Amino acid sequence: MSYGPGVKVVSILGEDYSIKAPAGEEQTLLDAALMLKAALAETKKKYPTLIGDRLLVLAAMNLCSQQIEMKKQHQQELDRYQEQVSATVEVIAKTINQA
Repeated sequence: MSYGPGVKVVSILGEDYSIKAPAGEEQTLLDAALMLKAALAETKKKYPTLIGDRLLVLAAMNLCSQQIEMKKQHQQELDRYQEQVSATVEVIAKTINQA
């Protein structure tokens, strides 16, 4: 359901939210809403007595924790690739200097 250009209505915990997405980002908005709903469902399974804001906050904290962990892993991969590139550049430089 949508109202106006870029505005999407998403339902979270029974509440409808009209959210305007930047041009071309409408699918990202819908994907984010689906991700949040999945996180809420997963959190509700683990903590069936949680409702409302408490459920929402815990689900959001879990998503934030996952994001932080992914950033750490991404940085470690970037550092590893940088080391590989530096080592390759060193080998190339030595080879050029020996020629």
